[in-house]
Amino acid sequence: MQLHVARLCLDCQEVHDGKTCPICGSESFAYISRWIPAPERRLKPRAAEPAPPQAELYRQLLASDRAEPAAALWLKRGVFGLAAVSAAAWALKRRAAGKEIGPVGRPKPPPEGAVP
Repeated sequence: MQLHVARLCLDCQEVHDGKTCPICGSESFAYISRWIPAPERRLKPRAAEPAPPQAELYRQLLASDRAEPAAALWLKRGVFGLAAVSAAAWALKRRAAGKEIGPVGRPKPPPEGAVP
C-alpha cells in the first residue's frame, strides 16, 4: 500500500485504502500522510510553470486584504451606534410605560386616599 493513499480509520484505527473501513465499515478516516510526509516519488521534481499575466490581475481583483476607506468605516460605526442608542431608548420607554399601565392595558387605579 502506498503512503499517499493509506487511510487510518478514526473508529477502529485500522489502516486501509478503501472508501470504507474493511473492519467496521466506517466512512470516517484521516490520511496517514497527514502525520507522515510522503517522499517525492519522482527522481527530479517538476519545474514550476510561470503563471500567466491574467492570474496576477485576478489575484489583485479578488484580494480581500484591501483596506476599507476610513469614511466608510466611520459611517458604519455611526449607523451601528445610532441603532444601539435607539434600541436602548425604545426599551427604556417601554419599561417606563409598563409601570404606568396595568397588566391588562388599563390604567392603574389611583392609590387609596388620593383625591381624584
